[in-house]
Amino acid sequence: MNYDLSGATVDSVAAAASSAINKAEQLISKACASPEPTYAARVAPLDDALIVIADAGGYGPFLANCHVDEAVRDAGNETKELLEKWSADLVFRPEVHTAVSSVDTSKLSGLEARSVKFWKRDLRRAGHQLDQPDQQELQKLRARLIELEVAFSRNIAEFVDHIEVARTDMAGLPDAYVAGLEAGVEPDTVRITLDYPDYIPFMQQATNRENRKRLQHKYYNQAAGLNKPILKEAIAARARIAELLGYDTWADHQMELKMADTASVRRFYDSIVPGLTVRAETEKAALQQLLEHDHPGEQLSAWDWMYYDTQQARSDFGVDQNVVATYFPLEPVVRAMLDITAEVFGIRYERVDGIGTWHDDVRTFQIVDAASERHIAVFFLDLHPRKGKYTHAACWSLQKGRRLSDGSYRQPFAGVLANFTKPTEHTSSLLKHDEVLTLFHEFGHVLHECLTEVELGKLAGFDTEWDFVEAPSQIMENWIWNVDVLKRFAMHHDTNEPIPAKLVESLVAARNHNVGLKLLRQVYYGNLDLDFHTSGPTPDLEAIDRATHKFTLLPIHEDTFFAAGFGHLMGAYDAGYYGYLWSMVYGDDMFSVFQQEGILSPGVGARYRKEILATGASRDAIDHLRAFLGREPNATAFMNKIGLAE
Repeated sequence: MNYDLSGATVDSVAAAASSAINKAEQLISKACASPEPTYAARVAPLDDALIVIADAGGYGPFLANCHVDEAVRDAGNETKELLEKWSADLVFRPEVHTAVSSVDTSKLSGLEARSVKFWKRDLRRAGHQLDQPDQQELQKLRARLIELEVAFSRNIAEFVDHIEVARTDMAGLPDAYVAGLEAGVEPDTVRITLDYPDYIPFMQQATNRENRKRLQHKYYNQAAGLNKPILKEAIAARARIAELLGYDTWADHQMELKMADTASVRRFYDSIVPGLTVRAETEKAALQQLLEHDHPGEQLSAWDWMYYDTQQARSDFGVDQNVVATYFPLEPVVRAMLDITAEVFGIRYERVDGIGTWHDDVRTFQIVDAASERHIAVFFLDLHPRKGKYTHAACWSLQKGRRLSDGSYRQPFAGVLANFTKPTEHTSSLLKHDEVLTLFHEFGHVLHECLTEVELGKLAGFDTEWDFVEAPSQIMENWIWNVDVLKRFAMHHDTNEPIPAKLVESLVAARNHNVGLKLLRQVYYGNLDLDFHTSGPTPDLEAIDRATHKFTLLPIHEDTFFAAGFGHLMGAYDAGYYGYLWSMVYGDDMFSVFQQEGILSPGVGARYRKEILATGASRDAIDHLRAFLGREPNATAFMNKIGLAE
């Protein structure tokens, strides 16, 4: 794959998908026609076919999230659906089942044995043990799910809404924020959109409570009219698939591929919710007092907690995120992220200029192994919002690393899309501390994808168990809470003065500020997802949302349906959102080794790179952890961090 993506057109996107399918079909025919019952003859071509399709997914389907041309985005979504249906249908083919089933596995080991094991698992999950009508129903349901998932994501990406606020009613918000807003239709008004750079600061700092409520009402109803029926149909289809295959629920079906099972996730939540709730009740009471001062007799609501959390951080810890942001201009943060990871993981980065991309905002880098001087990977950073672009922050695999037939190793490519405030002629792109965390988090995915050394593409990069995949990104956030690390690069965007030591200490001291409320919100998201997928084919989605929202300790925002804009439900995290907290336990456990042996230790970094980042899915994630930690993983570091060690 050429990583110049500047020439994408509707025709080139369609042609790339068509060419990939044709090539993959040739490989499938080769595997199924071979008389030799060996991995090399009957399974290796199947593995190659999957990589051909995955490569095509790194072109049009990726550009569906970020290209400037709506027609190209639409074509990308069409090819995404086409390629995903092809991949889903592959395991339903009788000839593929026959080819894989006939392989002599007695002498296989390593990646070949693991590949065959996964093929057999996936073929079983395609229902080859079922009678023909049931398998045909299963196949149709799988195809329909792909259509629904693509439509759900597209509806969120394309949804546009806003509120208009008088310029005189922007109390609490910094001048630079107001200056960056679009003008409203009415004179002397500004438009507040649902994009993160507009929404988050407004909810954190806008004094006008009614305006916060209005904006959140729109935010929690993103694409609700379109996506609520899609979600209902998808949940019903998933439940039927699980039933056909003999699983109790869709969650049980999904977790067969993960580290956890449904019962262990429930136990995990049960182990942390009581302590978090006790803590959160105290936190909520303090926020309620602040609200009471401003609005006597009112109840703390969903549109209040971010605002008073921000106010409290200022008063109790001296942390004003507007002041903090002046020390985190985007460009120095990116440079620091690259410098820190280069030092720890034995790599360096080269900016690639003159390579066309899909937008002028995009930056391209090569990763070079410091010891061998080999160019080992390429990644893109596309960090500012624009119309039609993916609205959150995420990392995509654009090309999998793999060993080629000539013995060389093919470079992996990855791309990060995010939505940080874009600089202007007069203002810098200044990141709140949580935005710095987001950037480092997503870059953890880049390193996981790009520092792979696995020879078989389907097992390379971050294609691990889905409830471990966040651990190598969660661990990255820890560096941004370290005083010594922050002092290295946090400089004022105008004066270049280093961030004051007192402000750093206050920022770090405030790390667990309202952690009970914040983590209970994650518990709400996780339980919402699990309950949607463990409550049968026709659950009452609104009732489940209301019931699980109680974890937040705040009243639900009436007349909203947050789940319609919750992209994870239809973006491979279905019955898997718990993985964010679950993998945080592992990320914190792994980071404890750096804390013990050196926060920026190249020695620990080399071991982490070898045992975690380089190994992909070549073994079970639990074995990655054991190899790096030198022991069984535990939750001690996580519980210490959130103040629940006792």
